[in-house]
Amino acid sequence: MEQIETLSSIEGRRLLYRIFQELRYQKQMSNLTILSLTWRICTTEREISRYTKEEVQVLHPLGFFRGTALWMEEIVNRFYFSTINSFVYLGAAILLVLIGIRRFSSYVSDTIVILGVAFEALMLLFMFIVMLFTPSEDALPINQTEDESEKELLVEIGEIATDFATAVSKLENLGESIKSLLIQQNEILSSLRESNENIRQIISPNPKLIEIMEQTNQSLEEFNQTLEKLNQSANQLKQEEIEIAVRRELEKFFANMINSKNAK
Repeated sequence: MEQIETLSSIEGRRLLYRIFQELRYQKQMSNLTILSLTWRICTTEREISRYTKEEVQVLHPLGFFRGTALWMEEIVNRFYFSTINSFVYLGAAILLVLIGIRRFSSYVSDTIVILGVAFEALMLLFMFIVMLFTPSEDALPINQTEDESEKELLVEIGEIATDFATAVSKLENLGESIKSLLIQQNEILSSLRESNENIRQIISPNPKLIEIMEQTNQSLEEFNQTLEKLNQSANQLKQEEIEIAVRRELEKFFANMINSKNAK
């Protein structure tokens, strides 16, 4: 069985925290029972195992005054401060309602108003006492022990590292996707350039074709000139043949006339 010197030490305060968690959430005890048991543990009890699963023996109980002060700090103030604060607000609300009704009606006597004032004063006094025993946060990290804090810190660091690795992996995948998109874009741009070049060649004539067409036009002009010369030559030949035929006819005519005269 584990032994501790006193409950006012760091280990004792952590033990009280674990005891409260067990009684409240595992055994589901009422608040009054929890307050009674924890006060008894803080003041007089040595064998903690009689009330909880904690196998711990307290060597030096704190007694009534020191135990009650520790109980106020570690149990009442830590776990019931909001409840006490709500009762203070409730007393203030009741007092305001009583005073308001007493001002405009005679149904509320002065005795009831005085009782309301006394109740609110008691609540404020109780709040003062509770706040007087406010525990030091440096004495006990109430939400977690140092080991649990380190473990949770390691878990958080691991989760952050995992998220970071996932983000890096996603960024790498995104980079690869961007590279593939750039390659596809370059291919598309190359295809567009080739298409534009083909369209330009289709729209604008080929220089070689233009040269061939000019040579063809020149050949046609030369052919036309040759045809004109042939036509001129043919016309001259026709004129010469006509002249020769006319001369022959004239010669025949004059020859016949001469022959006819000689015959006479």
